[in-house]
Amino acid sequence: MSAAYATFGLAPAMRAGGVLANGDFQVHRDFVDFIVDGRPLLFQLSDLDAVSPLASDVPPAIFTAQVRSFLGETDAPLPSGRHVIYGCPECEDLACGAVTAVIERDGDDFIWRDFAWQTEEAVDLQLNGYHGLGPFRFQGAEYRAALDSLLRGGTAPEAARRRVLLIGARVAVLAKLAAALRTIGIGADITREVGDVHADELRGYGAVAFGRAVTEEERTAVRHSFERAGVDVTYVDGLAPIVPLLVAQIEHALDRSSVERRRLTRLVAADGEAAVEVSSPCRVRLTAYRLDRLYRTHAHEVFDGVLEAGRHRIALDAKAVKGESFVVARTSGSVLVEAMAR
Repeated sequence: MSAAYATFGLAPAMRAGGVLANGDFQVHRDFVDFIVDGRPLLFQLSDLDAVSPLASDVPPAIFTAQVRSFLGETDAPLPSGRHVIYGCPECEDLACGAVTAVIERDGDDFIWRDFAWQTEEAVDLQLNGYHGLGPFRFQGAEYRAALDSLLRGGTAPEAARRRVLLIGARVAVLAKLAAALRTIGIGADITREVGDVHADELRGYGAVAFGRAVTEEERTAVRHSFERAGVDVTYVDGLAPIVPLLVAQIEHALDRSSVERRRLTRLVAADGEAAVEVSSPCRVRLTAYRLDRLYRTHAHEVFDGVLEAGRHRIALDAKAVKGESFVVARTSGSVLVEAMAR
């Protein structure tokens, strides 16, 4: 089969978890995405909430088997030489739907072709094929080197640091936040003092979240503890005691993908509107949160739709953003949070 050569690479990615405005939970998943000609392949599927089979939370033996399957060292998992490229992030069941493709060898080259949406073992390319996507021809040395690097590492990158340290004065809020994070697959611990914690324990954290009541002196002491341990973490300053909002802030902090490989790249909330920038067509949801005078939380879904690549200005309901309010912008792979400027 003739096809122009495409470059092949791998990069860490995530499916952003969260607590949604309607009370539902969305599971956090870290995975390795396929980078074709410098861009995530997933970005060519504009409204797809999915992860690759190379996820950090699958057992090591299964992860290794997936990699060897992509290398052609074992039989394809589906009939006709088809492989799952992206699947359901909640259950990974084929019945939920998956993007599949044929992976074959042509001399030293590897070819990915006949992309399709598949929900059962047989696939109808005419009806469910992704026409215009691929075929991609990859040089064997580059392709094998990328996948072999996963076999040497044994798992997806950043898998061990999906834990957050929560520090604050309001124990009830912290307990609810920790429970919400654990529900979506992120480990969470609560403390006010880390000076005596062993360095090996601190290395397990990817982020530290501070409540609003934590003093600057306490924050500095925590930072020094992590610096002495040689641990690079992301620090989150909690905007308000609103659990879904704090979860969104932490999800953003845990995003280890490079900025140029994110779909959601900018959010500004001011003067009753949100300015959003996306790098490729995708579904974007905007949720506004606010606290009333009695410190009760109010949540409003203010936008849910597919945006084309570029910058967009979205008007917000005045009732949703009055007083102290915040806006969360969410795609399947990333989250941004901003306080409403006045």
